[in-house]
Amino acid sequence: MPSIPVDLDLVAETLLEAAEAAADQTLPLFRTTLAVDNKLDIGFDPVTEADRAAETAIRAVIAARFPDHAVIGEEWGNSGGGDFTWIIDPVDGTRSFISGAPVWGTLIALAYQGVAVAGLMSQPFIGEIFLGLPGRASYRRGAIDQTIRASGQTELGAARVFTTTPALFRTPELLGKWRAIEGATRLQRFGMDCYGYALLAAGHADLVIEPALNTYDIAALVPIIRQAGGAIACWDGGDPTGGGNVVAAATPRLLDKALALVNAS
Repeated sequence: MPSIPVDLDLVAETLLEAAEAAADQTLPLFRTTLAVDNKLDIGFDPVTEADRAAETAIRAVIAARFPDHAVIGEEWGNSGGGDFTWIIDPVDGTRSFISGAPVWGTLIALAYQGVAVAGLMSQPFIGEIFLGLPGRASYRRGAIDQTIRASGQTELGAARVFTTTPALFRTPELLGKWRAIEGATRLQRFGMDCYGYALLAAGHADLVIEPALNTYDIAALVPIIRQAGGAIACWDGGDPTGGGNVVAAATPRLLDKALALVNAS
């Protein structure tokens, strides 16, 4: 990886402080009766006070530390420009949040020249943080702070695969790709949102595949997976920081096999 002209210790501090600021907003509202707005005229894309307040809190932390950096957020849009961009999903998995399921998370990434180089996934109800920075991926919970590694799995036939729901594969072509992965792998689990990618980085899953992701859905997870020894790409092999159709794998070899299967289906 080329040298990144930023204080990485300060980046780590900022990610952790921003996650704490977000948790101050989300946790008091989790498993409560709160208003849910729908962003769509047709369909359902929920947003709550927790999403909006958490992103505001995260932006304040970033602005205090890196006022010249750009920001992309799911709720409050884009601001600034330059080589460095912070990418925020304050509550990834709002459907899980409003259903009381603790598999939602706060996602925060720092991208340099369009590629995510640092990222955090925080699940504050469980008290878990997954952090990826150049040279290390780590897991934190209470006094625990340990390095994590992906499973090392290289075979599709033995792989554990996550997707949030097969309903994401909305067209016959997309559904055929999911069916190919489903038929080639050992075990499939659903409803994990960002937590599934974190579990892959920690060695508890081997593949995650999802179509039509936005940048704020995936950017923070890219460095966590890569620094844990995993691999992640768009289905065309490109970098997934900007979003798209994405597959993550425990190893580059397994990623190659999954991409070959997806592109042949």
